[in-house]
Amino acid sequence: MTRSGLAIVAAGALTAGLIWPVYGSHAALVTAGLVAGVSAVGLAGAHWLARRPSRALLRGRFDVVVGTAVAVILVTVLATAELMFVSNHDALMVSAIVLAAALVALRAGQVASERVVAEVGLIRDALRAVGRGERDQRVSARAAAELSELADDANAMIAQLAAEESRRDAADSARRSLVAAISHDLRTPITALRVMVDAIEDGLVDDAGRERYLATMRTHVTALAGMIDDLFELSRLEAGDLEWSVEQVELSELVDETVAAMRVEAQAKGVQVAAELVPLPRPARADPEKLQRVLFNLIQNAIRHTPADGSVTVRAEPAGDWVEIEVADTGEGIDSAARERVFDPFVRGDESRPDGGAGLGLAISRAIVEAHGGHIWLADSDIGTRVRFVIPT
Repeated sequence: MTRSGLAIVAAGALTAGLIWPVYGSHAALVTAGLVAGVSAVGLAGAHWLARRPSRALLRGRFDVVVGTAVAVILVTVLATAELMFVSNHDALMVSAIVLAAALVALRAGQVASERVVAEVGLIRDALRAVGRGERDQRVSARAAAELSELADDANAMIAQLAAEESRRDAADSARRSLVAAISHDLRTPITALRVMVDAIEDGLVDDAGRERYLATMRTHVTALAGMIDDLFELSRLEAGDLEWSVEQVELSELVDETVAAMRVEAQAKGVQVAAELVPLPRPARADPEKLQRVLFNLIQNAIRHTPADGSVTVRAEPAGDWVEIEVADTGEGIDSAARERVFDPFVRGDESRPDGGAGLGLAISRAIVEAHGGHIWLADSDIGTRVRFVIPT
């Protein structure tokens, strides 16, 4: 049996129980039947109203509920008066009292519903404002627990929507900056290649000049190929498309091997490269090839920005469940304006240097470190630059 059905049965039974001792069984059964019938009609109307699509105000629905209850009482009282269970005098008295109570109940319902209706309106207005693009809306509702939960959910939705739009705007801005940076870095070598090709085709250079042009063209092509490879690798790293082979890595061996490989390039510039390692309690958990790529990028970047007679030092030490690795140089350091963006693609520590690279090495290093669950940052330094990163052990 439904809850409405139980309410009808309970109303009839309660009426019969109260009438029986005073007016007898016949009056009790007839009155109970009247109450049950009128209650059934009233509840049926309430169900119909609840299911019917309507643009009626919430306050109007509260009034209908009170009116239904009053109608049930009045109809029952008048019917029992007609059946002579109660006198007309008693029926009139009860009807007058019921009508007075109805007026009070209607006003009480309006008072009780005013705050609910007001807070529903606040939530509606806030959501309309969100639909117009306003993301600073916050809703507060305390008239009922359900409204409070609805307000909290609305606030959470607005905050999530604002965060998603902020991330989207940041991604759009980064994408535009990336396209602009790529265009800038491609324009110079491509222009140079076009000029040299035109000169060779027009016969404006002799054999020696042609050989010199070809060597320069080869350098530009190699640089362009490297940039394209770096861009491809960075996009795959950020998309998570690369396969990883995480294993236990003896970091001291990996660092020594990387430093030895970079020593020839460092000596050509008159820069010393060394490793200062302390015993580590356990191996690092990393992809050795990707981790070595990070070290290559950082050491090469440090050598490039360190003058002759300078030095580059690689250090590693335990840090709880992590191992912290540092590449420090005695170069000119990174300009304060670039420190916040130095790990972004195409950002260089010194834009004026022609040999500064495409500005992808640190971006690739950050992507690799973060894919390991670590993070990378610039440490404070009085001399040169100190890049640090951590990976798990």
